[in-house]
Amino acid sequence: MPLYEIETNAHIMIGWAENEEQARSMAREHYPDDDFVRINRRPRDLWVISKGLLGFPQNDALCNTARDCLSKAQGDKEDAIRLYMQETGADQPAAQRAIETNMSLGW
Repeated sequence: MPLYEIETNAHIMIGWAENEEQARSMAREHYPDDDFVRINRRPRDLWVISKGLLGFPQNDALCNTARDCLSKAQGDKEDAIRLYMQETGADQPAAQRAIETNMSLGW
């Protein structure tokens, strides 16, 4: 069964459907007030999201550093960001991205 990407004005859904009409029907069933923006049949049976585009650290040492900072800060995000900036020399947006990414991963 093909995998479809269904984008509405409020959501992006990924699901299997026999055809485009079935994909539309599933989206309408769950989000009847949404307007369709686009529907694409995916070329493969796999949906891939690039970790780099999401801002995941590419270096394990940076990930471990962020986790260490979160531990030292006892989970306080703001304190962990400051610690990360001090330890790595990263600017505030990069430090925030590293800390928040590791928080979402369940440091």
